[in-house]
Formats: sequence, structure tokens, C-alpha cells
Amino acid sequence: MKRALESVAIVALLSVSLSSATRASDHGVVGQTFPIVEPDLLATIEAKLQRLQANGDIDRMNAAFARRAEARVRRPKPVAGITPATEARTWAYDPTITIERDVQDQKGNYIARRGQTVNPLDFTAVTQALVFVDGDNKAEMAWATAQYSDLKAKIILVSGSPLEEMTARQRRFYFDQEGRLTGKLGIRHTPAVAVQDGRVMKLSEIKLKGNS
Repeated sequence: MKRALESVAIVALLSVSLSSATRASDHGVVGQTFPIVEPDLLATIEAKLQRLQANGDIDRMNAAFARRAEARVRRPKPVAGITPATEARTWAYDPTITIERDVQDQKGNYIARRGQTVNPLDFTAVTQALVFVDGDNKAEMAWATAQYSDLKAKIILVSGSPLEEMTARQRRFYFDQEGRLTGKLGIRHTPAVAVQDGRVMKLSEIKLKGNS
């Protein structure tokens, strides 16, 4: 009986000790707490737009955007890296491409098979020369407009204002946006001329008098 009482006392003592230890490890909340606040983003944007509208900033921003857009149309960004030709150079550009995957029409008929080579010049004729010039270079512009009519060539600027030139010269001009054509054809200098020669484009960079 005595052993049983001792055992019960030991168990009770252990229970009290564990309970005290558990309470001792619970420190509660330390420091000041703040609620998490998520502002309404759309409401914030709307309020800012209303302020901009009220003080006229939106109208000024729209006007500035329109001016920048008009300026870019009138004078596009020049093609980087193109300089006047200091020596003559000729080469050929082969536009043949290799089909990377099968091409089918809506009915499932094959238009082209993967691995097949296609040359656009087999289907389309380039009837006009492509003449690339620096629109800010008076000598190049004078040479190109004297050598080529609208029917004979498309004069493509790599710098300058095609709209101003059209107004001044009463003929059509084009612009090589982002250097896509000169980059593909390998043109590094102006003036340059591209003409179809069978299944390739024959290109020439021409040195004008005064360029050295």
C-alpha cells in the first residue's frame, strides 16, 4: 500500500512539473502588433488619375506623347552602324530558307514539308531595284534621285526624314525601319543597290566622289 501511494505521488509530481514547464515556455505576445492592411490598388490608381485630370497633367501627357509619335514618324530612328561607302563592294544574297516544320492548309494538304528548301524568288519577281541611301547625305540623295525614277527603283532611307523628302521632291521614299532590310542583306555602307539576278539578289555598295 505504501509503494502504491508513493507511485501515485510521483506521477502527480511529474504531472505538476510538466504542466509548470509548459506554462513557463509560453511567453505570450511580445511587442506591439499591427493589423495587415492591403490598399485597394485600383482605387489608388483611380484617385491618382482623377488628380492628374483635375490639374491638366493628363492632357499635357497626351500632347507630349502625340508630339513624340509625330516626330518619330517624320524622322525615324537612324539605322545604326551604316556609314558612307569608301570602296566599291559587290556580293550576292541567297534568300533560300529551310522549312523547320510541316506546313498544311485548312484541309490538311501539305504546302511544304519539314526540311524542304524554298526560294521566294522562284515565285515572286523583284521588278524594281532597292536603293539604300542616307537621307541626310545630300550627295547620296542627289545621286539616287538622278539615277532612279519611281518606276525604276524604291529609294530606301537609312537616316533622315522620308516625309520631308517626299514633300520636297514630290516622289515616294521609304525607310528601313530598325535596319531589317540592311541587316538581312548584309549592307554596311551607302549608297547600296539590290537587284534580282535569277535566284539571288545581287548587291553593290557604291563609292561616290568625295567619300574617302
